Amino acid sequence: MKVEKVKIGTIKLNPNNPRLIKDEKYKKLVQSLKDFPEMMQIRPIVVNSDNIVLGGNMRLRATKEAGWKEVPVIKTDLSEEKQREFIIKDNIGFGEWEWDLLANEWDAEELENWGLDVWRPEDFTEANKEIDVDGLDGEMSIKLNYSEDEYWKVKEALYKVAETPGMAVYKLLKL
Repeated sequence: MKVEKVKIGTIKLNPNNPRLIKDEKYKKLVQSLKDFPEMMQIRPIVVNSDNIVLGGNMRLRATKEAGWKEVPVIKTDLSEEKQREFIIKDNIGFGEWEWDLLANEWDAEELENWGLDVWRPEDFTEANKEIDVDGLDGEMSIKLNYSEDEYWKVKEALYKVAETPGMAVYKLLKL
């Protein structure tokens, strides 16, 4: 498939896109496109034959906010069924982060600037064991009493719950 540059106004956001990036993460996405515009050529927006976004709704919004006039796209002629499948599969985050490797080999501030949520032990004291979880409708905070080891296990479990599409509330109630 070939990548082509098209005028940004010819591309239509997909009203059925089930994925959002809000607030601070969205601002980081806009900034990352300003800082590293070459990334869009490497990972262009995927559109159907009607120029409706199948992959890259948030990147399209961010490029508009960043003042871009053109964006790289890949046009596809997938069937309606395959388009729906692509929209979901393109937004599912398979795999998990290797947190020890990130902590030891990468700069935490740089990772945060690139949009990764980084947890630091100094952010959490005995008096402040509050966990914020994105992925439900908005944010949620829970206050619990537990040891330091238990804290990290609970935080990791809640993070996984928030990343699981359609299951977050059910799994949370089972905790």
